[in-house]
Amino acid sequence: MLLTAQLALAAPTAAPACTLTPTNSPYLLNNPGNPSCGSPNNSYPDSGSVVAATWYAAWHSSEFTLQDVSWSKYSSVIYAFATTTPDANVIGLQDSDKQLLPQFVQTAHANNVHAILSVGGWTGSQFFSSAVATEANRTAFAQAIMKVVSQYNLDGIEFDWEYPNNQGVGCNTISTDDSTNFLSFLQTLRNQSDANKLILSAAVAVRPFIGSDGTPMTDVSEFAKVLDYIEVMNYDVWGSWSASVGPNAPLDDSCASSPEGSAKSAVKAWTSAGFPAKKIILGVASYGHSFHVASSNAVDATGNIQLYAPFDKSQQPAGDKWDDTAGGVDVCGNPNVVGGIFDFWGLIDGGFLKQDGTAASGIKYTFDNCSQTPFVYNPTSQVMVSYDDSTSFAAKGKYINEAKLAGFAIWEAGGDSDDILLDAISEGVGIGC
Repeated sequence: MLLTAQLALAAPTAAPACTLTPTNSPYLLNNPGNPSCGSPNNSYPDSGSVVAATWYAAWHSSEFTLQDVSWSKYSSVIYAFATTTPDANVIGLQDSDKQLLPQFVQTAHANNVHAILSVGGWTGSQFFSSAVATEANRTAFAQAIMKVVSQYNLDGIEFDWEYPNNQGVGCNTISTDDSTNFLSFLQTLRNQSDANKLILSAAVAVRPFIGSDGTPMTDVSEFAKVLDYIEVMNYDVWGSWSASVGPNAPLDDSCASSPEGSAKSAVKAWTSAGFPAKKIILGVASYGHSFHVASSNAVDATGNIQLYAPFDKSQQPAGDKWDDTAGGVDVCGNPNVVGGIFDFWGLIDGGFLKQDGTAASGIKYTFDNCSQTPFVYNPTSQVMVSYDDSTSFAAKGKYINEAKLAGFAIWEAGGDSDDILLDAISEGVGIGC
């Protein structure tokens, strides 16, 4: 999940192995095979339909309201976030969430859209490890989840644990047995009364869960028996922490000089470990990362943007008005810093793009055919941004179709502008047209 966006959230911001499989079918959008929308593979679950999902960031609800969501274009919307707490019996919800979540569910259902609650997030995953560490805690946590499901009339739960047996925000509880315990918890949850009706999913990294030996697991097939889907978070691959500028959410990295991960390599890693492609949802980003790049490094001799350029870490450019700002501390007590995040609409507001999503006058633009990623550069401010546009979203939609994945999930709904990105990926997959 988007690291800096979640830092802005000030939240708190198993039985023996079973073979239960979910019996429910989520609302799915039809993938009819309109030639103008691409050629669907007709192998999606539920007779050729596709999951079209997005996350709704509750902390942006005053500026991007429930009425602003294009409900008719989604099959499910995921509310972010409920959080883990030190007590496995308690799921954390802020007072504002307790007010907004019922409205979210009511609105989703009125539009025949599944209402899913995400538990965790960057700042909300602190206590996952302890919540699933023992059989008693797993049972208590499962019962707490079912209580929230019942209380708010939810259709499903998404677990956004960042990350099992791999530190996320910096102060998470952690154990070498995290992934094994997570599986046991999911099996316990599926054994709860009426849990077989739930849509259960997990937002995951571009590599499989980390095993007890500290490396990605080579067999995650048991997770596929208890999860309807995983949402592979194919973003934040490159950012302010990287050695150079790079693609935030590359489609492909097999042709890159320094492969760091991509949609294609992620799907290969998960399917090779036994998770079926038809249960994989590709997480896609409606935002980009900014870098301060000197003109001498930003542009080559022909005047084109230099890919993988060095940047000045000491001059992190501020992003749009939703970006993190310096000041105060995070949930771990560490100083907050400027995030450098530009939402797609933020690139328009910031003068990088025109209203139609194409490069504005005076802005240099290039499209990296390897990663299928656009880059823009403002020579005056010396700010470069790696992001996603309609071209890259359409390419990802076509890949979802070709790879026979379950669908897509956009982080986040409010990051788009006039549905430019949503419409592009929908058309690429073959829906909504």
